[in-house]
Parts: sequence; structure tokens; C-alpha cells
Amino acid sequence: MTHSGDDEPLDAEIVPPDSAPPVQAPSYEDVTGYTPAGVPTFDHVRDKIEQRTATAIGSQELSEMSAEAEALDDAMAKREEAAKKKLEELRRSMGL
Repeated sequence: MTHSGDDEPLDAEIVPPDSAPPVQAPSYEDVTGYTPAGVPTFDHVRDKIEQRTATAIGSQELSEMSAEAEALDDAMAKREEAAKKKLEELRRSMGL
């Protein structure tokens, strides 16, 4: 389906080709985290420290959670044992 107005030229502004800002590739330091001499950049060192800190905090939280879970398991086991003893005591008192 063509319209009769499709063949008409459009009135538009011509844009110069150099109007877009140039795009630069990342530097060697940005990609590797090291200078060409092999020295780590400050950003690389900071990232490693932050990563290690986050890992340590996560490990600590997990260990605390497992200690809490163990304490809860112990408490539940003691309650169940006490309930079994009480049930046995009630059965004996009833002569069952």
C-alpha cells in the first residue's frame, strides 16, 4: 500500500558527521587493574579489600546463624524429651 505522498522528498536538516562525541576504548589499567609495569591500581586494591571484607562478613553471619540453629535444635530436643517423660509419667499414673 503506497500513498501518493510517499514519493515526495522530505524537508530535513543535514547533520554534520563529527557531531557525535568520540568513543574511547578502556585503558589497559581499566581492563586489568594493573599498570603496564605490573603495579595494581588503587581501584583494583580497593575492590579486592571490599570483596574480602564482604566475604568475611558473610562468613561470620553464616557461622552465627548455624550456631543459633544448633542452639534452637538443642532446645527443641530438650522439650521433646521432657514431653516424652511427662507423657510416660501420666500413663504410669493412669495405670496404662
